[in-house]
Amino acid sequence: MLGQPSAVDASAAQVLAAPAPPPRRRLIQWRRLSPRIWIGLSVVGLMIFLAATADFLTPYDPNYQDYSAFRQPPSLDHPFGTDQVGRDVYSRVIYGTRISLLVGVIAVGIGMTCGVLIGLIAGLYRGWLDETLMRVMDAIHAFPALVLALAITAALGTGIVNIMIAIGIVYMPSYARLVRGQVLSVRERDFVVAAQLLGASMPRLMFLHIWPNVTAPIIVQASLNVSTAILTEASLSFLGLGVRPPTPSWGSSLQGGYQYLSTAPWLSIYPGIAIFIAVLAFNLFGDGLRQLLDPRLRARGEA
Repeated sequence: MLGQPSAVDASAAQVLAAPAPPPRRRLIQWRRLSPRIWIGLSVVGLMIFLAATADFLTPYDPNYQDYSAFRQPPSLDHPFGTDQVGRDVYSRVIYGTRISLLVGVIAVGIGMTCGVLIGLIAGLYRGWLDETLMRVMDAIHAFPALVLALAITAALGTGIVNIMIAIGIVYMPSYARLVRGQVLSVRERDFVVAAQLLGASMPRLMFLHIWPNVTAPIIVQASLNVSTAILTEASLSFLGLGVRPPTPSWGSSLQGGYQYLSTAPWLSIYPGIAIFIAVLAFNLFGDGLRQLLDPRLRARGEA
């Protein structure tokens, strides 16, 4: 009858009267994040910019030797001074950024790729294969990182490629152990057990079900390892087993300048500051990523 509400109107009124669903809570409260990640990311971005535009930002060729300007102090012509053979220190520091980033990223990439594959295989297949792979990783991990890198570099020879391989082998066990522990935890979850019952193969389980759930700690580990890889490369170059001269490197610049600390301290000060800033930036960035990707640390920061 006219004037009586219909069933459609009643249901519409109920929908309108129902309380609105609560807004979806963001997984990441960007404004509450520690500023460390922004500081680290800014400095890392600046390093990438310097490495990419080194050809335009440097006034001299890094290997050009001015025989009339040996060990000149910082000036307008040479902002960081010149070294013992007349090369511009500023140009060599900027070009050294390219070498350090290249070695750090590729070396960590080598170690991460090999270590992740070993950890996935060991965690999934278990048994004798797990025991064999992890005992090999434990044997590599037992050596101090720098000593093992020195031994591998001495066996392979100097050069940027051999440094990348040596540092990658040094960091491989840490990724294998990390991924294996994550796989042992994830493989017991319901969705993995259900996939096994449905007949999913081991490669499918590995790459479609387990791998996406173990990436967060790997990303954090990789960001932190880049800083130590840069420091390891500088140490090897300082000891004469790193980048071959005259390729500009922060470690080789330190090695050539420490003999003149009393008369030309700028030869070691500026490369040392560059190493310090790079290592600090990647550590801040990695620590910020750890807070970003770890729910427990994120909840503690929001409390």
